[in-house]
Amino acid sequence: MTSETVTTVPTADQIRRAPKVLLHDHLDGGLRPATVAELARATGYDGLPETDPEALGTWFREAADSGSLERYLETFAHTCAVMQTREALVRVAAECAEDLAADGVVYAEVRYAPEQHLERGLTLEEVVEAVNEGFREGERRAREAGHRIRVGVLLTAMRHAARSLEIAELANRYRDAGVVGFDIAGAEAGHPPTRHLDAFEYLKRENNHFTIHAGEAFGLPSIWQALQWCGADRLGHGVRIIDDIQVAEDGSVKLGRLAAYVRDKRVPLEMCPTSNLQTGAAPSYAEHPIGLLRRLRFRVTVNTDNRLMSGTGMSREFEHLVETFGYTLDDMQWFTVNAMKSAFIPFDERLAMINDVIKPGYAELKSEWLFREAAATGR
Repeated sequence: MTSETVTTVPTADQIRRAPKVLLHDHLDGGLRPATVAELARATGYDGLPETDPEALGTWFREAADSGSLERYLETFAHTCAVMQTREALVRVAAECAEDLAADGVVYAEVRYAPEQHLERGLTLEEVVEAVNEGFREGERRAREAGHRIRVGVLLTAMRHAARSLEIAELANRYRDAGVVGFDIAGAEAGHPPTRHLDAFEYLKRENNHFTIHAGEAFGLPSIWQALQWCGADRLGHGVRIIDDIQVAEDGSVKLGRLAAYVRDKRVPLEMCPTSNLQTGAAPSYAEHPIGLLRRLRFRVTVNTDNRLMSGTGMSREFEHLVETFGYTLDDMQWFTVNAMKSAFIPFDERLAMINDVIKPGYAELKSEWLFREAAATGR
């Protein structure tokens, strides 16, 4: 056995135990099916297509498998419907932190749209404070269970609505109380990010951070506008940047001007492989642009998007990539460090997470082969 053994494909158990960083996860897309059913009963919501948790979880995954982003987004009507009270928001956020921590996530930025949780009289501020309370409770429960996680919040504005400046101001007001940045989400077609320029210009004046859903269902113009007009720090998905990359028959690659800019400027791409398959943004894991973009050393990160709708988690996303591309623990560490470098918390805290949590965690996993033979032979 040689040191080359370190580069072997990780096991499912190692993938689960590896420290992971998640930048693109929707709170209303990650509920436990049982929680959706229980909250529906408690709040009197009778619109669920299924009431049995297992059947409900299956329904969400199948409904999201339509190949259409618009149909995919329709599933959120049910989760948002049961997230209209303070108690529900606290519970959902706490369970989110617990579930991510149990899956090996050490740092997460979870996003949600406060404007979608006002139907029962909550104010925007009450929504933010309830979710923050839930995340702190979830972090506490995770510690008690032997896991460590830190959760930051991204406040999302809906791109088809007209409250983006108001939500941006809200994000800025709570930036020292758990909120680390801003986002816009929703159907891209017909709703360009440039409609929200006043929000982005406000955030830039306030030296605040923001990401923009771009290049998922819509193409290169969406990415170009997000970067060059709006000034996004990161791209939510960004999968369609592949349209600006030419691969010749001999395997040589030529980058267009926009793709070269994204790579040269180290613009983080918040890639969500399983979600992209469901919405038709990629035909298969093998054909997902993440393989080529990783080879070309774009600032690629791996994310879940919506764990309920995709029936996924960070470990499962990495399992798919390991199986498809033969990625090693070194590759997983590369994706994870990319994500931590791109997080919206202060530089010194990002560096500490990389040096004190992520690198030691992977080093320990990569060293396990040294002890396997001795354990097997009883030496």
